Parts: sequence; structure tokens; C-alpha cells
Amino acid sequence: MLKRELPSLRDEMWLRETRLQNVLRVLNESGETRVAGGAVRNALLGEAVADIDLATVLVPDEVMRVAKAAGFGVHPTGIDHGTVTVTHKGAAFEVTTLRLDLETDGRHAVVAFTTAWPEDAARRDFTINAMYCDAAGKIFDYTTGYQDIRKRKVRFVWRASLRIREDYLRILRFFRFHARYGKGAPDETGFKACVRLKSGLRELSAERVRQELLKLLSAPKAVTTLKLMAESGVLKIILPHTDEWRVLRRLPVDVMLRLFELSKEPLGLQERLRLSNVEAKRLAAMVEAPVVSPALTAAERRRILYQIGAEAWVDAVHLSWARGRAKPDDAEWLALLALPSQWPVPVMPLNGAALLAAGFTAGPKLGQALAALEDWWVASDFTLGRDDLLARASRYKD
Repeated sequence: MLKRELPSLRDEMWLRETRLQNVLRVLNESGETRVAGGAVRNALLGEAVADIDLATVLVPDEVMRVAKAAGFGVHPTGIDHGTVTVTHKGAAFEVTTLRLDLETDGRHAVVAFTTAWPEDAARRDFTINAMYCDAAGKIFDYTTGYQDIRKRKVRFVWRASLRIREDYLRILRFFRFHARYGKGAPDETGFKACVRLKSGLRELSAERVRQELLKLLSAPKAVTTLKLMAESGVLKIILPHTDEWRVLRRLPVDVMLRLFELSKEPLGLQERLRLSNVEAKRLAAMVEAPVVSPALTAAERRRILYQIGAEAWVDAVHLSWARGRAKPDDAEWLALLALPSQWPVPVMPLNGAALLAAGFTAGPKLGQALAALEDWWVASDFTLGRDDLLARASRYKD
């Protein structure tokens, strides 16, 4: 079988960008430097290229010396593993010295630097992430990554079990990359190795699991992949999960909505996954969210929206819609989603300061009066004005 000729990336706009070319030119004057990993992969897949990482034969001290001499910014962001971040006119590039992983424990690695590109490629996780290109767009592929790109197959470099034991996070990365880039069933060898070694996931920090899981939840094939993880016993190690696959498929591509519906214990996710306070607050609001439907009257819709806020309303609509049978383009449900943009939540025209000015005394009774007046205002469908409320306030005075 003839070896397929590799394409060129010379016409890619991101590669021709002046700042990247300047950094590559300066580093290449002292030692061969190439674009590595994700940028090459995405370009070959026709996907957008965001972060651009570089690999080099230069050791970190040389990278810093050469970059500083050229007037670039230098930040030793991962110096123990050979990574220096070089900045140039607002653009940042992680520059990592070619390396070997000498010792691994499933989470961390002891590395040694090398000048051999095939050795650096051989320690990477998947073949599609183990390609490089030079400043002129020539691709270097030491692990048949381009062949797997064409098949949209996520395959471990060399032995899957070895790659996984080096870092058990690669189990989640395998499923995440399959959900994002894969086609058809996952690579059988890699899948079996992930299932066999799944207990290693318990050794990972919550922060690392969180990062991979949230990325997986946003992927095009997220639900299909999560179901596969559940059936193989991988997912339950990450979190107690539901089997609401139909509902999950009907939800929009929203990480927090999907995470809520997937989890049996959404209120425990902040600790389990080290979620931010903002993320945890949103999940808590979903737990308390009412069931909504087009059967609600206009006044009922406004009242609920006022009580829970725009974000919680939109989440409640999405969850209720997904759990029902209405079509994705149902006009009545779309109208529910649009309510916050058509009816901005009003502010009550009376506050505590106004009651104090009207002769109320500060204390618990003032708060009780204000709450009762708010109930009147909401019950009026937000039509009572300031004077109306002040007139009613007199009955709550001492």
C-alpha cells in the first residue's frame, strides 16, 4: 500500500500570522521549532484554530534567552516540564522542549529533554495530537496521525494501557476527544483499555476531572459518548448519574444544563467537581426551578419570571421543554424562552427608605410590611404604583 502524501498547511491564515511567524523565525535561528499538537490537528480537520503551541529542540533556558534578546515577553509557566510561554504583541505561545517521560505515577511525570522529534511524538496521548508543522506549513507525522485524522479515529500512541497508566486523565480525554472529533464507534483497543483501567480515575484531582468533563459535555457527540461511558461503568466513577438520555439529547448545548440533568446529586457537584460558586448557584436554582409550560397564563409567566429571575427562567423552560414531547421548534415554547427579552423584570416602585420616610420604624415589622406590599404588587400583575402601595402601607403601621 502506497504511503499517502501529507498535505501542506502553508495557506492557513493562522500559520501566516505575523506574530507567530516572528516567534518561529527567532527561535528557529537557534534551534528547530515547530507548531505542535492541537493547531495542526484542527487545521487538518477543518476546525477553528485557537491556542497555538510550539515544540522546540531548545532547552527552556535557551528559549528564554533567545526570546528575551528579541524583545519578546517570557514567562516560565511550566518550567519543570520544559514549557515557557512567549508573548509577542499580545499573542501568547506555549513553547515546550522536546521531551521523554522517564517516570510516571498516573498523575505526574519526571521528564528528560531530547532533540529527537519521534521520541517527543511517542510520549503524546493520541496520534491526532502528535503531529507538527514548520513555519512553511510542512507536516511531520511520526505516528500515522494523519491517517487517523482522515478516519476521524481517536487512537492512543503506541500501547493504550501504557499511555493511560502514565496519566489516568487520558481515559476522560479519550472519551472527550472521541465526542469532539470521532466518527462511528470509538477505537476498540483504546476503549477496552479505558474500561479495564477505569479505577485509576479515582486517583485524579477533582479539578482535573472537572476540566475534562465540562469540555466533554459541550462536544457534538457528548450524549452518545456519555451513554457509552455509563454502560461501561466509567461514568459512575466520576459522578452518580441518571440515565435520562432522551432528555439530555433534547437540551441545548449548555454545559450546566447537561450536567444538572446527568447528575443524580446536583447539589453535591460543587464539592465533587470543585465547581465555582456561580456554577453551583445556578445548579441550585435548577433544583428549585418550577415546572413551566405554555399552559401558564401571561400573568403567571410574569410572576414566576419575577420570582426566579431571567437566567433561572430560561433554564426552567429548557428543562421542562426537554422533559416533554414538544418539538424543538415549537412556537409556544419559543415564546416562553423569549419572555425575558420581551418583558424586562420590573423593580418594585417602593422600598424600605420610602416606608421610613412615611413614618415607619426600622425593624422586623418594616420588613414584614415591605414583603406584604410586594405580594400585593405582584398579585396586581405589577400594575400598582408607588402611591397605591403607600396608601396600602398605612395598614401595616404600628
